[in-house]
Parts: sequence; structure tokens; C-alpha cells
Amino acid sequence: MNREIHQYLKFYSPLPKEVDKLIVSAFIEINNLNLINNKLLKEYSISKRRSQKRDNLLKFIDIIKNVVQNFNIEKLIELFEFVISPSDRIVNGAIYTPSEIREYIVAQAFQKENYRIDHCKIADIACGCSGFLYTAAKELKRRTGSSYSHIFQHQIFGLDIQEYSVNRSKLLLSLLALSEGEDVEEFHFNIHTGDALIFNWNNIYDNFQGFEIIVGNPPYVSARNLEVEAKENIKNWSVSTSGNPDLYIPFFQIGYENLAENGILGYITMNTFFKSLNGRALRSYFEENRATIRIVDFGTLQIFKSKSTYTCICFLEKVEQNYIEYYKSTDKEFPTNRNQYSRINYKNLDAKKGWNLNNNEIISRLEAIGRPFGERYKTRHGIATLKNDIYIFKPVAEDEDFFYLQNGNLYPIEKGICKDILNSNKLSRNIDFDAVREKVLFPYNDDIKPKALDEEFLSNQFPMAFEYLQRKRAILSERDKGKGKYEKWFAFGRTQSLEKVANKLFFPKFSDRIPSYLISNDDDLLFYNGQAIVGHSEEEMLLVKKILESRLFWYYIKTTSKPYSSDYYSLNGTYIKNFGIPEFTNNDIDFLINESNQDIIDAFLEDYYNIRL
Repeated sequence: MNREIHQYLKFYSPLPKEVDKLIVSAFIEINNLNLINNKLLKEYSISKRRSQKRDNLLKFIDIIKNVVQNFNIEKLIELFEFVISPSDRIVNGAIYTPSEIREYIVAQAFQKENYRIDHCKIADIACGCSGFLYTAAKELKRRTGSSYSHIFQHQIFGLDIQEYSVNRSKLLLSLLALSEGEDVEEFHFNIHTGDALIFNWNNIYDNFQGFEIIVGNPPYVSARNLEVEAKENIKNWSVSTSGNPDLYIPFFQIGYENLAENGILGYITMNTFFKSLNGRALRSYFEENRATIRIVDFGTLQIFKSKSTYTCICFLEKVEQNYIEYYKSTDKEFPTNRNQYSRINYKNLDAKKGWNLNNNEIISRLEAIGRPFGERYKTRHGIATLKNDIYIFKPVAEDEDFFYLQNGNLYPIEKGICKDILNSNKLSRNIDFDAVREKVLFPYNDDIKPKALDEEFLSNQFPMAFEYLQRKRAILSERDKGKGKYEKWFAFGRTQSLEKVANKLFFPKFSDRIPSYLISNDDDLLFYNGQAIVGHSEEEMLLVKKILESRLFWYYIKTTSKPYSSDYYSLNGTYIKNFGIPEFTNNDIDFLINESNQDIIDAFLEDYYNIRL
């Protein structure tokens, strides 16, 4: 939505009802709708008599006309979602779903056989402002010719945790009916305020047998943003028993268990459950129920304007089936028939390890050979100071005794308390190590497993570094929201990766191409941000480096790993641990270590794995 509209509404009123009156009145007047009977819309209409509210409305109408070419119901849905407060958005995960997504999901759901479309019940159990119910109601009317009054009363059902979203749903559907000439005094709606995690439809409707169709966009709320009550309620669902589940996870089980026999569910939702730890119980639930699942995976393609998310469309049917149907969308296109999906048998999937859905046969072969990467190699993340800008620096100058650190003022730091450090995330590009090498102020002793220095020793032996840290003490105390418990006040925020290790193979956490892999036998060299394989012989490091730099390994990452924006993929241990490492012969190892031509190495490995890319 336009910034000018946003600014006007932001300062107009903090009360949802007053904002809704302004929006509804503007919609009615801009579209010249003839409102005579409907009580709800009349309640939300600003009188045409001269008043301050009327003046505000006319100003708002002028703003809309200047920036919105056609203020239709689709724009109204977007505006309703747009004016949800940021704090509520964090809690309830509301987000506007593009019309083409809603229309595709509804159309596919309506193709389901075994029920009469003019009798089926359609629900959105996290309806927000009811964009999906609007699309479903329009399609029902087109297919059946029934009145909206009949459709709203007998076929459309909704639920949302926010009362103002329920009110907006009723306003939206009333405006849909009015815009098509249906102006009745009062519609009967089945849209309720409630928390889907604990809501029981049987308490509302006698002889409830489930919904023939459930559609929607489950809330996008990460586990860290869940309120205490939601964290407790989410535990009611078996799919939420692994990891720290995001709020969308239980909505699969809630929806599936509220489907009528032979019903169908269609969601636009996150695709992270394919591989994530918090999706493990959900994957097991699908496998145990042999749920019929169709997935349209958008990978890294961005579907939502206002949120960076990695999404898929999922269709679930309450019919047992031995396989999943999977389609990888490459340009936001939708499959038009079932023949375009690949079929992956449940017996070829592993709920614990994660689902390999894209090119399942090839990925399964890559994981079946030899020993898994995670069993063979030790990986670790870099140091975590929790205030890198205090400890890590590129010296602006140096002399015989000091490196000079620029951080507000210029501080001399004794060389004896500094170590070299590498930001291994920079290895997503070819780099000159000397050009990116930095220094870290390291207030620890020189043991193999370092301990924080005694404060008196630090102040006596390294007085300039100690004075600098004292000046930054207030900033350091803010780590972990001021609740951190550290070995010493000047110690790093975490104790990870402080130990001395002779051989390290550094690599980034994320990359959009085959990254650089850097081997170092400097046991004093530290790293941060990225990752490293540690504790193996030099020969083993050279061997794994050749494998990780191969076209085959990067194919595996792009096919199975978590995607991020700009076509970056995660190389986190979760996503590389199942890659199979063959038991090479000594001759094979010698060849790989000594061969410098990457094309020859790629061909050799693809022959070894019996895979052609």
C-alpha cells in the first residue's frame, strides 16, 4: 500500500473501528454503491452531513484516488491486512495473500470429487480479514448461482484470534454482496473469534462432521515470537513435539482433523517443514496417516511483497495414499494437472532426517553411499562474542607494541592480547586471506582450552586493552538483554570455538554459488560468523575440500538445503550432515588430492556416485 495512505491512517485513529469506518465509507463512495438496507454497513458508514469526520473522509478519498487506479475489493483486502498493527502482526502472523494464490487454491479445492459443491462447507481457520473466504464465496456464486445470503449462512465458515479481523471479514463479505446488488438488512455469518489452537467446532455446531474444504494462509509466527499462552496451547498438538515449532506447524493437524471424510485442505505456507527439526513430528504425522499430499514448492521465489518467506502450496486430502506428489515451481507458475507432479513413495522418505522431495531418487542415492558427512566430520561454528564491533577490528595502524583500534576514539591495543581471526562467511566469494584477516582482542590465557584472564592480571599485563574494555563495559553489559552470565565481565558472550585446533577447514554458513574452502594449520587462528571442519588430518582435510568444492556437492545443497533470498542456500550442519562420503581407496584419495582440474574432479566424483548432472 502507498506510503501516503499509510501515513494518513496511522495518525487518523488508534481505534480499529474508526479506521474501518473510514475505509468502508471510502470504498462505498468511490465505487458508487447504493447502500439502503444493510445494518452492518450503515453502522460503518460516515454520514454525508458536514462534520470533521466527513472532511477527513473526503481527504482520504482524494488520497486514494491519487494513488490507487481502481479501488476494488482486492485493494480493500490488501488495505485491511495492511492496517493491522505491527505488534499484532508479530503475534498473529497476518499477511496479505495475493489473489492469484487464493484463486488457484480455491479452484483446485473445488475440483475435488465426491461432494456436491452447492452443499459443501468451506472454512478458513485463521481467516484474518477473509481474503480466502471472499474468493471462495465468489466462486461458489459463479458455480451455483446461489445468493450470497445463502452462501454466507450455509457454506462459509471462519475463525480468527482477533475480533477486529472477524469484523473486517463480515464487512468485506457484506461489501462483496452489496457490490453485486445484494443489499439485505442482515447477513447470517459463521465467522467466529477464537484461538484455533484450542477452538472446538463441535461446541458451536451440533453434529459437526467436518468441512469439505479448508483453505487459508496459516499464521507466520516464529517460535521466538510466540506468547506464553500460545507456547502452552501449541503443545496440545502432536505435530508440535519436535524442536521449537513455529505457529504454522500445528495448523496442518488442526486443519486435517477438521476435514470431513474425503475433504481437501489447501494452504499457502512455509516450506521449511520439509527439512527442519521443528517439522520432524509433522513429517511423521503425515507418514503415519499416509496423508494424500500435493506440494507446489516455490523454493526461493518470493510470493509475498511485504515479507521475505520461503513458501509452498500444500493440498491435503483425508484419503490414504502411499506417496507424496511434488512440483517444483521455477517461475511462480502453477501445475495445471496431476501428471505434472513427481511421485515420491513414503517408504523412500525419512521423517527424522528430512524429506528430499526435489529429485528424490538422485538425492537418496547421494545419501546412501558410504558414511554420512555428519558422522565422519566434526563441524563447529565460530566464536560468539555477542559484540563483535568491540572485540574484532581491522587495525588502522600498528607499531612494535600495539595495534590501533578505531572505535569512536583511537585505542592502542597490546599485540600480545590479539589473535588473527577470519570471517569465514566471506568465503562465499573468492578472497585473499591476507586482505580479509582481522584481529580479535582475546582476553584469555594460552591453554589448549582457554580460560578468561584474571582481571588483575589483565589490567597489569595489558593495561591499554583493559582500559579500552573498561570504557566499553556498559555496552558489554547489554549483551543477552543485560541478563548474561559470563566467566568474566569482559569475556566473550559464548565459550564456543575458543580451543586450539591445528587443522581447520573454513567455509561460510550461506552461499549463492560454490564457495571457497580455506584450510589452515595455524592453531591460533580463530574464526567467526561461518563454520569449520576441525580435528582431522591434513590429508583428510584436503580430501573433503575437494568433495565440498565439487559440482555434485553444490547440486546437493541447492536441491536439499534451506533457501534464502537472492538464491543463497544454507550450508549449516543440518543440511550437509546426510551427504554420503564414499570409502575411497588410497589411489582414489591420492588422485583427488593431487588433481587440480575441477572438471576432471567433477567427472570422477559423478562416476563414483554413478550420477550424471
